[in-house]
Amino acid sequence: MEDNNVIIEVRNAKKIYKMGQERIKAVDGISFTVKKGEFCCLLGTSGSGKSTLLNLMAGIEKLTDGDVFIKGQSIRKMSENKLSRFRQDNLGFVFQSYNLLGSMTALENVELPLVFKKVPAAKRRRMARGILKKVGLSERMNHKPKEMSGGQQQRVGIARAFVARPEVVFADEPTGNLDSKTTIEVMDLIKAMAAKNSQTIVMVTHDVSLAAYADKIIRIKDGHIESIEENCRKDLTEQKGDQSDEDI
Repeated sequence: MEDNNVIIEVRNAKKIYKMGQERIKAVDGISFTVKKGEFCCLLGTSGSGKSTLLNLMAGIEKLTDGDVFIKGQSIRKMSENKLSRFRQDNLGFVFQSYNLLGSMTALENVELPLVFKKVPAAKRRRMARGILKKVGLSERMNHKPKEMSGGQQQRVGIARAFVARPEVVFADEPTGNLDSKTTIEVMDLIKAMAAKNSQTIVMVTHDVSLAAYADKIIRIKDGHIESIEENCRKDLTEQKGDQSDEDI
């Protein structure tokens, strides 16, 4: 990469699925860059290819052609072991379905990425407690997912994604299962935590109102880029009124 400020480069990315004799082009020759600390939104309707694109960027799915570079390193050229280590060291994930382990408490779920990074037990427990307090779950640390609301579970998911301070956080429809009030709370939390630590966010959504949180909006349609809007974050505070920042 020539621009030192670029943390992600997607270069002619393609993903083709074979369905019998048919070839489905889910992602068809997409190229763009994301800068360090940028909040980038992949916006599109269901079936547009936006989630597939996110999975290609994160190395969850394999590219048919093209490449993705994160911090100058080719995702496509990495072995499975190297890719796994790279994700542990650099990437965080927030999912629509929370993806929490039901047998574990909130604290144990948040500790998990730190276990994989071999952080000593006492330190990881301290880090997990600290970030759960920041997301407003001081009283829920020892609760299991089934004992929490959807909004609380997603806050655990956010804490887990951010606890190791990854440089890039991928978020796939992070508010898809939440009501409108909780959606705003969760989006404010993601934005504030990323801004505080200069982290890069790549978020998939079909909701135009959520795209307003982003610095860059990439509209995806039928596997192609329809448009790219930059420097487009709007000040949402007037829309939402005064809200407490005590949990951030």
